[in-house]
Amino acid sequence: MLYYLFTWLDKTINLPGAGVFQYISFRAAMSVITSLIIMLVFGKPFIKWLRRKQIGETVRDLHLEGQKEKEGTPTMGGLLILAAIVIPTLLFAKLDNIYVLIMLGTTLWLGLIGFIDDYIKVFRKHKEGLRGIYKVVGQVVLGLSVGLLIMYHPDITIKETSTVESYIASHNVNVDDNYQKAKRDFSQNPVKSTKTTIPFVKNHELDYAKIITWMGDWANHWVWLIYVIIVILVVTATSNGANLTDGIDGLATGTSAIIGATLAILAWVSGNIIFANYLNIMFLPNIGELAIFITSFVGATLGFLWYNSHPAEVFMGDTGSLAIGGIIAVFALLIRKELLIPVLCGIFLMESLSVIIQTAGCKMYRRKAHLPLGQPVPIEKRPFLMTPLHHHYQKKGIKEQKIVTRFYIIGILLAIISIVTLKLR
Repeated sequence: MLYYLFTWLDKTINLPGAGVFQYISFRAAMSVITSLIIMLVFGKPFIKWLRRKQIGETVRDLHLEGQKEKEGTPTMGGLLILAAIVIPTLLFAKLDNIYVLIMLGTTLWLGLIGFIDDYIKVFRKHKEGLRGIYKVVGQVVLGLSVGLLIMYHPDITIKETSTVESYIASHNVNVDDNYQKAKRDFSQNPVKSTKTTIPFVKNHELDYAKIITWMGDWANHWVWLIYVIIVILVVTATSNGANLTDGIDGLATGTSAIIGATLAILAWVSGNIIFANYLNIMFLPNIGELAIFITSFVGATLGFLWYNSHPAEVFMGDTGSLAIGGIIAVFALLIRKELLIPVLCGIFLMESLSVIIQTAGCKMYRRKAHLPLGQPVPIEKRPFLMTPLHHHYQKKGIKEQKIVTRFYIIGILLAIISIVTLKLR
């Protein structure tokens, strides 16, 4: 909104300083600052309001150290996270940009699903919350919508690396040239494509259409189905991974901030013709506006960490965790970096895999030992002492703060590796 206001002021009355809103870097900086201000100014009053309304967490007895102290801690703090993401985006981003609209839709949709889940837990006193099948349906609907938009919306296009190189060479574009004019000229002939970035491979690109080349002429007609299925899997897996990671103070929040900062870097280089050429990656026209959204995301998660670090004053609940995971997944899809998610979101992956391995291992032992229904599998026969993975380390006696710090360190290492993959092939 402010972008349009100051653009109008700049054109009509030539207001001094109004032209600065044309720069994405300035608006991104303002976005992260505004997001942090929202969290820090309204955080305390919001937490007090949650306490007055007795909107507190009901914690299952997992026999973990410090668990009883968490009982009654205000939850549904994800509402504040959503506000700190959406408000700065509305203020500083171009709202006619399809990428921004998709991210806003993703945030509100998954935030709504998470809110319904938290509402059922808190107000209806149903500990299980919204049935898992409904959550999955909501994630599938989002994945289907995003996949079809990426496939068919005319404004979602790419420039392949070979095309970028030929343009740079033929027009002698360099840092000293009129970069904005060069980018505008170059973006006049965008192409639709099912290509994405693939790490550790020489040409750095994978075309999903090649998966079904055996179909011959039918491949181009059915590639949308393959792509939509992949999008649904990415959205569902990442959203649920973030949800599982949200189990101890500050873990999901801090990890998501690290991931968000990395995605901001990846989006910036993908939307910059000079760096796209240097790194030999596809150039994505008009993707730069996502910098405003992702910086507000980073500001919101860092601001929430102020209150969510140990001992947590508030929990985000599913309102926050489901939305955070979905935001990361859809953002990665839009910047064509979804195949980096297993690396970048390695913490989410480990948490999810620990649950899958634990479930499969217990089922196998139960069949082998002919355990009667209802009798638990002995702890020494389980792959992990408890899942998700962070609870396993808690059971081993490691302090909660140390687990979170070590996971942060791993997250930072994974973020560095993700960025390095742009040149490591």
